[in-house]
Amino acid sequence: MPRVIWKGAVSFGLVHIPVALYPATRSDDLDFDWLDRRTMDRVGYKRINKTTGKEVPREQIVRGYAYEKDRYVILTDEDIRAANPVSTQTVDLLTFVDAAEIPFLYLDTPYFLAPDRRGEKVYALLREALTRSQKIGVANVVLHTKQHLAALIPMGPVLVLHTLRWSNEVRDWSELDLPEEGTKAAKLTAKEIDMAEKLIDDMSGTWDPAEYHDTFRDDILTLVDRKVREGRTESVEPMEAETAAPRSGNVIDLTDLLRQSLAKRGKGKGASNDDDAEDEPAPRKRAPRKAAAKTARKTATRKRA
Repeated sequence: MPRVIWKGAVSFGLVHIPVALYPATRSDDLDFDWLDRRTMDRVGYKRINKTTGKEVPREQIVRGYAYEKDRYVILTDEDIRAANPVSTQTVDLLTFVDAAEIPFLYLDTPYFLAPDRRGEKVYALLREALTRSQKIGVANVVLHTKQHLAALIPMGPVLVLHTLRWSNEVRDWSELDLPEEGTKAAKLTAKEIDMAEKLIDDMSGTWDPAEYHDTFRDDILTLVDRKVREGRTESVEPMEAETAAPRSGNVIDLTDLLRQSLAKRGKGKGASNDDDAEDEPAPRKRAPRKAAAKTARKTATRKRA
């Protein structure tokens, strides 16, 4: 059972739903320790006073807001909670929108919301109403002394509170050098679009997260296990690459790549037509091996002469 991060209420209109907030994800990153190469001693993280250069104990660290250069106001957790007690205890729903209206760029961190203090019925009421209307809620919430924009999303039996990035936190892609929208502007042919759509259709399936694995993590752990079994617990060596990286060229035959992809997926025959045959150059005829060998012997005889 994950620990409760926060307790409060979901508020929309005159309805208040007591809820408890739980983490919806967990980190499964590889945990590397920093080591001193000379002694293999662990290297720790320290909080250093930038003036004295000495380590500062955790209990002596406070939160300060710089209102002027080198001038701070100290704020405790109690100060922040007292400044606006309502906002720190409420998921305040502002509006309801279609889920497709929020781009993936804005999604940040998901949390589970569970009913608390006999709030099961109103919790179920909001969940079912959102599901039937195919809407999600947009809300304000304060977590860890910071206000977040968030989306309230029904997912099966649970309500998910997914924090969102503010608009100023999402970069504008207009600064990037991107091909113009539309097939004509990008100089794409109808054949290329058709073959790409066929490839996408052939590779389409249903979303099952259990089918996907962190293969990099698995390979690293396999390497660690092999080193342990071989007794090489202090050596450092690069991993051997199993496959060479493909070389990039200046000219890409997009149609040929799509055709090869479709053929590899088992639809190469259906993707070919008479026009494709005309596009491809006829293969050159090879001389018989005996004739080629005879020519080589004559050439060698002339050189010796």
